[in-house]
Amino acid sequence: MYWLVGSLVIIAMMGVLAVADNVAMPIDMPLLNVVSATGLLWLLVIFAIILLSATQLNSPSVNTQSTNKTRSVSSPNDVKLSLFSKYFLFGLLAIALVVGSALQALVAHQQAETTKITDSIRVQALVRIEGISDSVYDASTDSGYRQVAVVKHLMPLVAELTPQDLANSTRNYSKEGNNSLSKNYSDNFEKKPNNHIEYRVLLNAYPKNTANNDSFSNLNDLQPGDELFMSLALVPLSTSKQAISNPSGFDGYRWLRGRHIDGVANILAVSPLTVNKSNNDEALQQASTSDSYFQRFRTRIDIGRWQLRDHFYRDWPAAQTTAEQQARAVTLSLLTGDRSLINRDTKDLYQLAGISHLLAISGTHVLFLAIVLGGAVVLLFNRLCPVVYRYMPRWQVRWWVMIGAAFIYALFTGFDVPAARTAWMLLAIGLVRLILLPISTMRVLLALAVLMAWQDPYVLWQAGYWLSFIAVALLLKYEDTSYQRTTEALRSSYDEHRSKGDRVLYHALRAGRRMFKLQFWLFLTLLPITLLLFGKASLWGLIVNLFAIGLFGWVIVPLNLLAGLFYLLSPTIADSIWSLVSAIVGNLHELIGWLTSLPALTDAWLYTPVNMAILLMVLLSIVPWLLPRGLLSRWLALPPLTLLMMTVYANQQSMITMPTLYILPTGDPYISAALLQFPLHNQSVSNSKDRSSLAKDNTSWLFLADHRPTATRTMPSNLTADKLSVSLEQQLGSLSVDKLEGIIVQSSSTVLTDTLNASEQNMVVSAKNSELLPLAVAQLNQQLPVSQYWQAGRSERWSAFQQASKIAAQSKGKTNISAQGCEQGKTWQVASGDVSIQAMTGWSEIGDTSVWDCTIAIDSSVPIQVLRYNAADPLKSLSVNSQTKIADNQLDTDHKNLSLSRLVLDTDTHPRVWQMWSLLCSADSNNDSMRFKNITWLGHSASQMTTDVISRQSINDIITYDDKPLEASLSLNIINNGVDAEAMSP
Repeated sequence: MYWLVGSLVIIAMMGVLAVADNVAMPIDMPLLNVVSATGLLWLLVIFAIILLSATQLNSPSVNTQSTNKTRSVSSPNDVKLSLFSKYFLFGLLAIALVVGSALQALVAHQQAETTKITDSIRVQALVRIEGISDSVYDASTDSGYRQVAVVKHLMPLVAELTPQDLANSTRNYSKEGNNSLSKNYSDNFEKKPNNHIEYRVLLNAYPKNTANNDSFSNLNDLQPGDELFMSLALVPLSTSKQAISNPSGFDGYRWLRGRHIDGVANILAVSPLTVNKSNNDEALQQASTSDSYFQRFRTRIDIGRWQLRDHFYRDWPAAQTTAEQQARAVTLSLLTGDRSLINRDTKDLYQLAGISHLLAISGTHVLFLAIVLGGAVVLLFNRLCPVVYRYMPRWQVRWWVMIGAAFIYALFTGFDVPAARTAWMLLAIGLVRLILLPISTMRVLLALAVLMAWQDPYVLWQAGYWLSFIAVALLLKYEDTSYQRTTEALRSSYDEHRSKGDRVLYHALRAGRRMFKLQFWLFLTLLPITLLLFGKASLWGLIVNLFAIGLFGWVIVPLNLLAGLFYLLSPTIADSIWSLVSAIVGNLHELIGWLTSLPALTDAWLYTPVNMAILLMVLLSIVPWLLPRGLLSRWLALPPLTLLMMTVYANQQSMITMPTLYILPTGDPYISAALLQFPLHNQSVSNSKDRSSLAKDNTSWLFLADHRPTATRTMPSNLTADKLSVSLEQQLGSLSVDKLEGIIVQSSSTVLTDTLNASEQNMVVSAKNSELLPLAVAQLNQQLPVSQYWQAGRSERWSAFQQASKIAAQSKGKTNISAQGCEQGKTWQVASGDVSIQAMTGWSEIGDTSVWDCTIAIDSSVPIQVLRYNAADPLKSLSVNSQTKIADNQLDTDHKNLSLSRLVLDTDTHPRVWQMWSLLCSADSNNDSMRFKNITWLGHSASQMTTDVISRQSINDIITYDDKPLEASLSLNIINNGVDAEAMSP
């Protein structure tokens, strides 16, 4: 019953959060005026204590004489009534806990809805810094500044403010106090009854080619608790549905909501002066009137974290290489949990090695420091003041010291879920021992998971919550099952008949075998959770964790914590120890980099979409192994395990059973990527018996294009080739694509040609990022085998460009790929003729780059479905919206009987492309259109496609990459509606 109630509580809270997040609910519910989150929390705790006490008191009595007397006196009806009342009380308390938990989640959701930012607006605001930033501002490495802060005294911007204007506001605020600002605020927000509104936002500032770069560089000097004026662009949080457009599938909405962020604030300008400086004692005393003691204590701890980061970052130029800098950054992360100095490459390296969990402050860090300090204090009391043990047992002295050290260090590391879980678990286990409750450690762990969910329901949206508690539960279960075997092995007669050297070797091999079994157990059991939360898992984790966990847990972390303690006494000694730790970490990075670069072991990622059904099968498979031996036969795990393997295989095969074009998100609205997956076995088997050899073959093509119009100014792209190639590799892997038949870059690139004069080349480069797509192709070719590469325009310099990109990336062991011109009329098709790809436009022989872009036509024997790729769950990729569709009754009988379909991938950026097509290819296109039952156009809403071209190509459906209407399709739709109306009128 204990585990059933705990599981129902967690499930109920998750269900309420999921439903409330997807269903529009009124904000002004009477529930908020009646129920308090804090009061409901204490009520749930009281109900839980009553239920726990009732179950403990219900245990059978040891006194058999009294039991016999009771049995002799009580009648059977009284016993039944007693049992009924007892179970009725238990059921009533359990229902109250489940319903109250669901109500707590609903209250938390409603409170978050009332404080969130709903509209985008530009404001001047007073900003108070909370904690330390997630990253540092560095224009040289294109690193942005991200910081949680509280904004208040909002005033709408009527004109752009400079840093000097904000400095004047700071002086006025310091002189006149809050009165003038409050008056202005109330004048501008008369509709708001509360003029003390505050938002908790995530500040963002990224390097740009503007005059604010110098002022933005001062953002790194802001400490926790600082207050200053900024001009901000407030933006609401993106919803979970918009996570589909994220290339990595990362649900930023849930991540921000889990941190209680009300919105995003992009920094426009920063005041060079601060209102309050957190390192000023007078400022902290002034803040005491509005902040609680805990908040001031938390601010002082965060200042200590910031000062330690500043100590590492101040000597940053002294580190000669990027490798040394990243070794120091990882050292800081292992000490305080501050990962702001770690770059993207190092994070990717740890993810590929499957040890990214080691970058976070885990329970091992907290527990190790607590044990060391607890043992040191007990040792001092033993030597100096043993009289303390007359009033308090030794274990309680050690326990109180461990609790204090655990909570302070957990706060120092940000109080993330793993560190907080360890601190609270130390407290709970000590209390259980203190009051002599017969409760197992697993039950304490479950109770702690429920209490953390009650205190903050949004913690259920954090991946660290699930991974932390599940990993600890598995470790405890593994220790319980292996303890008896280990004890029996130590007492065996093997040691009595062997020499000392043999015994040492035997126990060393046994310890290694036990470590491997533990790691293998954790890897397999956490694999479904990892795939469900992140969509991928590294197979390297099974190997690298064997030595990395021991190296981090027994060497790096103890030395790092020792240096942290010495930092309080002698920073010079601490720097010497940190230099040693950084050297060890740097050598580890080199070893992992060498291992992961081996050509035979490059395919380390496992991409398998996991849903709740698969997770349930995994749970049913491991239940017989989790229960005590003999309770259930372990052969019962075979049916769900078999069903699990069949389901995973069916999911993988379902992605390639029918022709599909996936629109892949890139992170840039003008950069498009599309993947064609065309299985050949269906048509091959049905059309001819001689094609049975192709029964298991399929072809995959990747199409890339830059749709920025040359005649219109657009925002510059922040997308880099590294980001694009990494996201494409991950998306292709999740779709089970391990090789590509071809890549077609439909946009021309002037960096690949030497035959343009300077004026023409500069004109094109300024309009689009010319080298982005070719460089992404060169990097992607180092990860996946590619048979063909079509490049629009001229590509004389492709070989040198490819070689330069390989040298810059230090890539070895991969073959080069040659670039073929994507010219009008170029064709590729399979031997069966089921699918063909041909270029409709592209005339690079003309010395005008505006007609070099290559539009592609895909002809197939069956229609190709177009899906918008869902990075969070590829199996749930959504169908696209068709924005213009000619009615089927306009097609004659001959067209309806045709089987061929055409999909046109348009990438024009200038009207001359289709003007040239109308002059040269229009007649041939009219004849071709008679062969197709359906013609679908896919392009960007900024396309130069005209109504005349749409009519000449007999296009039925029009789809856009950015899901915005195409102007030409709207005009055509009006004409068609008018024709239909005239035809239907009498």
